Amino acid sequence: MKIRYNLSLRIIALMVIFSLIIIAAFCIIQVKNQLSSITTFNLYRARVSALIVKDTLEKTIKEDALAASTDIRKSFQISILSLKESGIIENVVILNKNCEFVATSGKKFAKLAPADYRIVKECADISQKNKWLIPNIDTQRSVIDLYIPLALDGNVDYIAKVMFSLGNIGDALRQVYIPIIITVVIVIFLNIILGSILTKTIVRPIKVLNEATKAIAGGNLKLKVNIKTRDEIEELGGTFNYMTDSLQRMKEKAENANPLTKLPGNNIIHEETSKRINANRKFIFIYADLDYFKAYNDKYGIAEGDKVIKLTADIMRESLKFGGPDIFLGHEGGDDFVLIVSPANAEKVTAYIINEFDKRVRDLYTKEDLQQGFIISTARDGTIQKFPIMSISLAGVSNEKRPLASYGETTNICTEVKKKAKSVSRSIFILDKRMD
Repeated sequence: MKIRYNLSLRIIALMVIFSLIIIAAFCIIQVKNQLSSITTFNLYRARVSALIVKDTLEKTIKEDALAASTDIRKSFQISILSLKESGIIENVVILNKNCEFVATSGKKFAKLAPADYRIVKECADISQKNKWLIPNIDTQRSVIDLYIPLALDGNVDYIAKVMFSLGNIGDALRQVYIPIIITVVIVIFLNIILGSILTKTIVRPIKVLNEATKAIAGGNLKLKVNIKTRDEIEELGGTFNYMTDSLQRMKEKAENANPLTKLPGNNIIHEETSKRINANRKFIFIYADLDYFKAYNDKYGIAEGDKVIKLTADIMRESLKFGGPDIFLGHEGGDDFVLIVSPANAEKVTAYIINEFDKRVRDLYTKEDLQQGFIISTARDGTIQKFPIMSISLAGVSNEKRPLASYGETTNICTEVKKKAKSVSRSIFILDKRMD
């Protein structure tokens, strides 16, 4: 079963996805900025705390030396616990030059890492390098370790390893959750507004067009849509209305078209002629009639007679290529056809029709009739007579040299010219050249 998707749901889904992307991007940026801010602040706090730790622990060493105490560990433990209680440090470990634990702020000594040995050794020579601390940032644990050499009289006997937390995701999220919530609410509100606008400007007009299309498919070609969106959808609505007008005209032409040749019939011929007269366009109205068609139809039958009509229609359609863009072809009925063509192209069109008809109509006769050059058939008065091979008479009238007032006047003049053309026993084109 083929799944049918709803356009409104598609739009909503796209809006939700887009909104989630925006929210995610906003959250990432906020968390990243907050994380950077927390890290910067902690680094600054760590350096300030390190100065206090160094000063406090070096005083402890000096006081212990003056008191000639042999329990430096206890003195260190008291000092670091005081520093921790005051919030100056989080965790600290005091090592001697051999990386042996002397004191710690925790309950037990932590295991040293390989980097500790290297940095402790470096700190032992710190007096020669004029450095008072060596930082080591551990991004995996999100901490910074500050190694502070504790010197007395220029000799470094102890190193304090002070550990500070850097910014972490949890801290950053706790700092920005309110802006994130506000952003989510704003985005949801904007989605509701945007969804309403899109439904009004896109989905609803499409539904209108869909319903109108169904109505037109049902035969209501007079239906029009009224879409006012001031964009391409309104333009589509205008095109849709233009299409219905065109379909209405096509339907009228189809209803008036000759069923055998599908060419426009009497009403369209009348309309086309009147339109050119009213527009004062120069043209030649050509009336085409087949000579001896009735005799052929009586002898060969209606089916063969229809073949002659179709052949004539095909030849005339082919002649349109010589008539320019404004040529018109119609079929009044039976063997009567009408061409409307510009004066400049009339000779080319009629010459093609005459040559092709005289050549191809012979294929519709038997060899016997072609050899004798005539057929024997019944005349209109009921007598049996000989009739020549069919020819075509083309009678033309033009408004190039004299005005034509109406379709009726045009056809009346053409009827007179046609009589003259049919009096000639061959295919011919005669154009009325009278000035009045």
